[in-house]
Amino acid sequence: MKMPRNAYNWITITGFLLAVNSLIVIILLFLFTMLQSESNPYMGLFTFIVSPAFLVLGLLLIPIGMLNKRRKMKGQEYATQKWPVLDMNNKINRTAVVRISIITLVLLVATAMGSYQAFHYTESVKFCGELCHKVMEPEYTAYQNSSHANVRCVECHVGEGAGWYVKSKLSGLYQVYSVIFKKYSTPIETPLRNLRPASETCERCHWPEKFYSQKLRNLRSYIADSGNTEWNTSLLMKIGPQYSAKGLSEGIHWHINKGIKIEYAAGTNDRESIPWVKYTDLKSGKVKIFMDEENPVDNKALDSLEKRTMDCMDCHNRPSHKYLSAPNFIDNAMVSGKIPADIPFIKMAAMEALKVTYNTKDSAHMAIKDVIVTYYKDEQPEAYAKNTQRINKAILAIIGEYDKNVFPFMKVDATRYLDHIGHLESDGCFRCHSDRHKTASGETISRNCDMCHSFLAQGPTGKVQTVALGNSMEFVHPTEIRGKWKTALCSECHKVLYE
Repeated sequence: MKMPRNAYNWITITGFLLAVNSLIVIILLFLFTMLQSESNPYMGLFTFIVSPAFLVLGLLLIPIGMLNKRRKMKGQEYATQKWPVLDMNNKINRTAVVRISIITLVLLVATAMGSYQAFHYTESVKFCGELCHKVMEPEYTAYQNSSHANVRCVECHVGEGAGWYVKSKLSGLYQVYSVIFKKYSTPIETPLRNLRPASETCERCHWPEKFYSQKLRNLRSYIADSGNTEWNTSLLMKIGPQYSAKGLSEGIHWHINKGIKIEYAAGTNDRESIPWVKYTDLKSGKVKIFMDEENPVDNKALDSLEKRTMDCMDCHNRPSHKYLSAPNFIDNAMVSGKIPADIPFIKMAAMEALKVTYNTKDSAHMAIKDVIVTYYKDEQPEAYAKNTQRINKAILAIIGEYDKNVFPFMKVDATRYLDHIGHLESDGCFRCHSDRHKTASGETISRNCDMCHSFLAQGPTGKVQTVALGNSMEFVHPTEIRGKWKTALCSECHKVLYE
């Protein structure tokens, strides 16, 4: 095929070679991806984004080189002629047009398919979680162990609509820049102010009108003593009313009842301190203002604080990226049988090893094993002699649970991202339900336990105390703290356990 004279230049030739080679690479990578049993995020990156970018660059260089060559060519025909003449009566021109049209059509179809694949690739969980592996490892690991593990990241972080799609991609460009030039913080700050409203994401699946009634929750923890004493608790969680037909008229989810509006002012950037709460009955127009009497703010200071209407995310702030503290993930591993609960002192030994902050995963793995083995050899030699193999298996399980919840490289653990569900290791509910938030008339936001849950059973295995359904018993702390739980917040002690 004879090429036009102005096609013989290095820019056009370079563009042609770049386009052809990129196309070959794309085809080979695509076939290789199809034959792979497991997907690779970097393979997808090169197949659908990097290689097509070079293909487009090559296609752009071809006409650029031809136009540049045309301007340089001497002769009256080219000096006076600003635009090429397309004469369809000329067989050479007709042949060129047909060939160019066919090639253009093929490239357009290929580009459309590639763009479609690139769009879906950039929306995939693999792209979000594995491409920036070190930086996103904590979030991706927690996500895989969450109840939303089968929900794509973009369903919550982007949602539907072109506006938020464009916004997320622009935000993603800065994130890529941050990763490449190491501008990211450790740990990564929770994007409290950049998340889409829960009504446009969470409520696509979790309808407020379809919440169910009360729920029984059975818990088991282990005391750090010689026998790892099992402590059982059965809670009736009042997430809704006693009868589901009553809807959101009462219970924990009353907070997002469509007939009311709860607003609050955050005293700190992380919203851990809430000095001002406003309740509005949308039907009657009745308004109540609650102020924290121990942390009061005047009107001028109040105007400068962030004000927000309460929604799902104010309590469910870690729905897919929750990190458990050492006492919790060890308890869970013991309940599931990963760590044998009948090994004497295993809870105590585990907590001894996990109370230290480690700088790397490798140093953590070595130290956890060394601390536990040393503890048993020095403090419980008989128990170690009888259970050596089982203790070694328990150590591997402890390390495995540690790796799911603690990430030294990013400085991530349970204390960095506090969970607001409940009130054990963060103030959670008690940020507002403190008995300190009062109206001018003296009405308080109560911290009465029975508002949210009832204790139906509690105590060590074999000696569990129970009450009939519909009743409740007073909380009993597993270890003796002389009633301090009645006056102090749970987080005052439990948060310290992992700091």
